Amino acid sequence: MLTKQRLDVPLKLKAVSDSGEFEGYGSVFGVKDSYDDIVVPGAFSASLSSWKGKNALPSMLWQHQMQEPIGIYTEMREDDVGLFVKGRLLIDDDPLARRAHAHMKAGSLTGLSIGYILKDWEYDRTKEAFLLKEIDLWEVSPVTFPSNDEARVSDVKSAFARGETPNQKSIERVLRDVGLSRTQAKAFMAGGYGALSLRDVDDEPSFLDALKSLKF
Repeated sequence: MLTKQRLDVPLKLKAVSDSGEFEGYGSVFGVKDSYDDIVVPGAFSASLSSWKGKNALPSMLWQHQMQEPIGIYTEMREDDVGLFVKGRLLIDDDPLARRAHAHMKAGSLTGLSIGYILKDWEYDRTKEAFLLKEIDLWEVSPVTFPSNDEARVSDVKSAFARGETPNQKSIERVLRDVGLSRTQAKAFMAGGYGALSLRDVDDEPSFLDALKSLKF
């Protein structure tokens, strides 16, 4: 089963108008993030084509909260840079949208995060990165902090189930998603749980549950 994920990036605003319109890039191609992910050109094309067929665009949510839409997107497309978005906050009718608008104008709301299902990816050993090749885009949210705090254990398991061989890099990625730093993940891979101090793990039960979930 494919799992909904998040990809958080710095909010690259080109403009924010007094009436609530804004535009910028929700994703930039070719840039490796802290989780060793690289979005490649064309990753959004199939999804955007599907949305166009429905005469709709992905939702604009506040901090990924499904019950808190704050505006609408009026344009979304790929260009040479990445995923270009143009939207309008409903500041005349929604107090939360006015709040988001005020923070965008002040520069205190500095992140965009996409909610998506990863349809196709591969690991590039040369780049030491995961190339995200097809993304099923659900929503794009303004967020306070552009940092991914959701573990992707289920998605990694489903990838392995498709016949892809588990490798050290993939498992290190999962360990980092559940709370370990890059150094700690490498230490675990080299020496097991005994190589870690308990204080290195923010939530030991969650960490242990994540490890158990990797067993097939």
